[in-house]
Amino acid sequence: MIGLIAAISAALAVAAGAFGAHGAASPQAAEWLRTGGLYQLIHAVAALVLMGQARGAAVTLLVGAAIFALTLYAMAFGGPRWLGAVTPIGGTLLIVGWLWAGWSYWRG
Repeated sequence: MIGLIAAISAALAVAAGAFGAHGAASPQAAEWLRTGGLYQLIHAVAALVLMGQARGAAVTLLVGAAIFALTLYAMAFGGPRWLGAVTPIGGTLLIVGWLWAGWSYWRG
């Protein structure tokens, strides 16, 4: 299931980046789509790599990337700006996921 979610996440990231490059309503919206897409894509690939050795870290990265990217996407499409206050929750989960991955590999 992690692999499926990661693949869908990566596809959504590519779509967001493409829309940001070609159809965003403003430069700010394009930047939000680009940033969200980049983070989501990187962490989808990381989750695919980690799902065998560090499953919990992979899930944490996917959840963090979803929160981070989807709040940015929502703002890019006209959602309320207060969602920007939620975005760091996703970023914090990304940091936790990477630390969890490191700990998982360190312990063997």
